[in-house]
Order: sequence, then C-alpha cells, then structure tokens
Amino acid sequence: MRVVEALEAWGHPNVTGENRKTFEVTTEKTLTRRGDCIIAVNASKGVADLSEDFKKLARRDDTKITVIVRAGDVEERAVGWGSPKLSYAHKKSFVARKSRFTCSRTLMIRSDKASTDFSRDLIRRLQNHRLKATITLIAEA
Repeated sequence: MRVVEALEAWGHPNVTGENRKTFEVTTEKTLTRRGDCIIAVNASKGVADLSEDFKKLARRDDTKITVIVRAGDVEERAVGWGSPKLSYAHKKSFVARKSRFTCSRTLMIRSDKASTDFSRDLIRRLQNHRLKATITLIAEA
C-alpha cells in the first residue's frame, strides 16, 4: 500500500538548517534564528491535516515514510519510519526525528536526515522568502 500527500511551503531568511536531531516544516509565517530545525514556513498543512489513509498507514512499524523537499531545481529526500505511537494531532507543523521520540508534531521517527544533513545548496534556496517549496510525503508498507 502507498499513500502520497503533497503540500507547499515557503523559504525564510532565518532558515539555518543547523539542528542535528530533527527537521521541521511549520504553518507559521515567521521564524526566529532559534528555530534551527525549521526548513520551511507557511506550509499548507500540518500533520493533523494529512489524510486519514496516510495517518492509518503511517501508524504501522513497517511503514517507510519518505519526505521529498523540492526548492527550485534542487530536490532532496529524507527517509524514516512510522510508529503506532504517532498521534498526528498538531495543526501547526510536522517534525521528522532521527530518534524514536514521538509527540503530537511527529511525522516520522528514525529519519536518516535532520536539518543539518540537507545540502547547503538546498538550505540556501530555502532562505529565500520568495521561493515556494514543494514537499511530498510518501507512506509505503
């Protein structure tokens, strides 16, 4: 089974991509330098807005979740895993975590990337507030 979700988000001058444990996309329009895990803002969806089919599939241990971030002509992927502990309750953001920690914002655990692992080319592009990024989420079991 495979479920795909698409969303849009925007770059911001305060995107730093320095966090070593997570990356996040938020529906908030602003970002301070303290938000070093946030790679895009003003997203069209938070985890609570994902389809019930996506959430149901992602709540399985054997579900692989892929996040594809495209900014201009640069595209990168992060791969992680689902978990029965995922609540998908948060309206304002989604977080991919390298650890197994879950909370209402967690999209996936055991991610192979945090924000610091994205290329500096992608991060530079995501610092442009006029740039619309496309983000594709794929849950596969």
